Amino acid sequence: MAAERTTQIPAAAAGSITLGDDLPVNRMGFGAMRLTGPGIWGPPKNRAEAIRVLQRAVELGVDFIDTADSYGPNVSEEIIAEALYPYPMGLVIATKGGFERPGPGRWVENGRPEHLRHQLEGSLRRLRRDRIELYQLHRIDPNVPADEQFDTLRDFRREGLVRHVGLSEVSMQDVERARRFVPVVSVQNRYNLSDRKWDDLVDYCEREALAFIPWFPLSAGRLDEQGPLARAARRHGATIYQVALAWLLQRSSAMLVIPGTSSTEHLEENVAAAEIRLSAEEMAELGR
Repeated sequence: MAAERTTQIPAAAAGSITLGDDLPVNRMGFGAMRLTGPGIWGPPKNRAEAIRVLQRAVELGVDFIDTADSYGPNVSEEIIAEALYPYPMGLVIATKGGFERPGPGRWVENGRPEHLRHQLEGSLRRLRRDRIELYQLHRIDPNVPADEQFDTLRDFRREGLVRHVGLSEVSMQDVERARRFVPVVSVQNRYNLSDRKWDDLVDYCEREALAFIPWFPLSAGRLDEQGPLARAARRHGATIYQVALAWLLQRSSAMLVIPGTSSTEHLEENVAAAEIRLSAEEMAELGR
């Protein structure tokens, strides 16, 4: 089977999705977690390359960049502003709050309202923004009443500090509960071709016109050179990771993928996956 590819600007080939009812973005985004040091701690080994990655992403048509105050901490947001400010029109920078970072590879939930406010104020300052276009609760802190955390997000939105609100690593019940307090436009959960725990939530997001943002999107599981993923990659002249991204994009119109990297070469490879079109037979085989 010959590979079918589009001729559009690479990221735009994935099509677009609208956050809320007023914020359209291309469904091929970029995740900025890896623009930091080992353990998502401290500065990257090559800051100049991290800046080039962000600038090249925008050149390729990426208009949605996902980050968090906890990446570094603070480092990812600072590099985004250094690389891209003043921001091009239409670029959406989404960030997250709700973790403390006591050290490399260590993450502690903190959903106390005063902590969330302090972190949001820091994100606004580091990103040089008056308003965050999409602010996501990184985790629901089990030690703080969930309603207090949702109330805080509602306050941020009412105060004009954030435009839209999203949630991360949540269940369908969590989303429905949060929506009683504040409009939710996105869900960011771990999801990929080999980790399908949140299949029902993907379908829910599609029905409810929410964006589903899969983190860790490039896991391809244990690979078999004769398996369906490898066969599809050979047919399309692509890598297995490009096919895994193409599968996500075709899995649901709600999907907004954010593959991350600290390499311009890998960035270009990831964005090129937006141009791959898998057949119905390939989608069914991979889905099994």
